[in-house]
Amino acid sequence: MTFILLVLSKIVSLILPLLIAVAYMTLAERKVMAAMQRRKGPNVVGVFGMLQPLADGLKLFVKETVLPSSANTSIFVLAPILTFLLALISWCVLPLGEGLVYSDINVGILYILAMSSLGVYGIIISGWSSNSKYAFLGSLRSAAQMVSYEVSIGLILINILLCSGSLNLTEIVLAQQSIWYGIPLFPILVMFYISILAETNRAPFDLPEAEAELVAGYNVEYSAMGFALFFLGEYANMILMCSLTTILFLGGWLPPTNLVIFYWMPPTIWFGLKTTFLLFGFIWVRSSFPRYRYDQLMRVGWKVFLPLSLSWVFLISGILLSFNWLF
Repeated sequence: MTFILLVLSKIVSLILPLLIAVAYMTLAERKVMAAMQRRKGPNVVGVFGMLQPLADGLKLFVKETVLPSSANTSIFVLAPILTFLLALISWCVLPLGEGLVYSDINVGILYILAMSSLGVYGIIISGWSSNSKYAFLGSLRSAAQMVSYEVSIGLILINILLCSGSLNLTEIVLAQQSIWYGIPLFPILVMFYISILAETNRAPFDLPEAEAELVAGYNVEYSAMGFALFFLGEYANMILMCSLTTILFLGGWLPPTNLVIFYWMPPTIWFGLKTTFLLFGFIWVRSSFPRYRYDQLMRVGWKVFLPLSLSWVFLISGILLSFNWLF
């Protein structure tokens, strides 16, 4: 019984802060975009609009769930639950500090890739079960987009594995004590960042939710808690991908240099600051760039990022092999 309570407390201590972070990520996005577009943003509910996410969550919770008469009801209800759960369980292998990880497995990167690949199923199921042409087209777009950019993400990750020699996320962070991988591998960092924008269906790659031609994409038939679960899953994936970028390229919880003056801050604060900076980039890109056409999106994925990431694999492996021969 004590063991079960301990496991449950660990799960709650991981999920509860994540849900709060997702809620206030939506508020931060609306506030930052309002500032960039010279608007006020949410400022009515609570002081400076700080209670707006709670009001939005309550509104979605008390609304009536509408099930389309022509939909496959059981699968229709299952799709948002699956998407949300897959977004949550990926977090159990992410180290927020040395020893601050729920399950420190030796194949952490493979686990995250597997979970992100399974996320495609929730989107395809939602589009198909809605029995709506708009939702189905949106789900096909999203699935094709996610699969396309997962290829380049996988090749980029191979470079990190070659440099660190491990699939364990904690060991990858500790391998960056002398220099963060984002400095010598800066072009790969830029490609990875653009790829996770496409992977999470964020602007300027938010083609599955193109309002002009597909109304709202794969979740057009969802309302109330079904829509809320898709929304939470999308933002949890955003934070997950930015946290993964921090671990792989920005040294995780490690401070920027080996100078003693940077060691007064707790490791988790460093991790949070780096992830917040990357999330701010997501909002900045959404405020600044227009949406791509779908053919442009696919051309970037298959004709630009795929050859470039493959070339970097050959380059990095060749450099490391040469150094092994020399030393």
